Amino acid sequence: MAHKLPAIILLAVLLALGAPLVVVAGDPDMLQDVCVADYHSLKGPLRLNGFPCKRHENVTANDFFSGLLAKPGNTGNAAGSAVTAATVERLPGLNTLGVSLARIDFAPWGVNPPHTHPRATEIIFVLHGSLRVGFITTANSLFARTLRRGEVFVFPRGLVHFQKNNGRAPAAVVSAFNSQLPGTQAVAQTLFGASPAVPTDVLARAFQIDAGLVEAIESKFFPPM
Repeated sequence: MAHKLPAIILLAVLLALGAPLVVVAGDPDMLQDVCVADYHSLKGPLRLNGFPCKRHENVTANDFFSGLLAKPGNTGNAAGSAVTAATVERLPGLNTLGVSLARIDFAPWGVNPPHTHPRATEIIFVLHGSLRVGFITTANSLFARTLRRGEVFVFPRGLVHFQKNNGRAPAAVVSAFNSQLPGTQAVAQTLFGASPAVPTDVLARAFQIDAGLVEAIESKFFPPM
């Protein structure tokens, strides 16, 4: 009577023979209804994919509420835009739920400069105004169009994108993300405002510009003291 091979030996034989293995994996379902972020229980700077959960008896309805997006942001800046984010850092009830929102307000001709969200796809809904929006693929193809009130547009995860107010009147959109903390990397700020700074010769060669111009651009992000 043939003896059965232990599972580990059978797996080794299959691997040696080059047999194809099918592995199915996915995020586990939540094992609780809610996991409200407990900002006060952090013991140090290390945090792994979210915040600790607040004890259930300490959870209130206010943990799931925010009035952050009710009022326009201050667009009196060089870009002429203001992003007000309702992420897990300011709305604790979002913890582990994988969604968040933001409101973006635009002064006339204001711009939300090119940027990326490394952890989320974004979809915007135009509250009022007219905007030119677009994203660039990794093949350097630009997909852009004009949006008006009530229309939506999607920016795929991680791709550089922008929004610009087309008119003389203020504009505003609501952005939704499939992440509780999508992250934002503004292209110009990331390259010219890093700390420590990206080497000047690297940026000069990348953009094919003079090193003095690189330093002038950097000074806009870190003005001399």
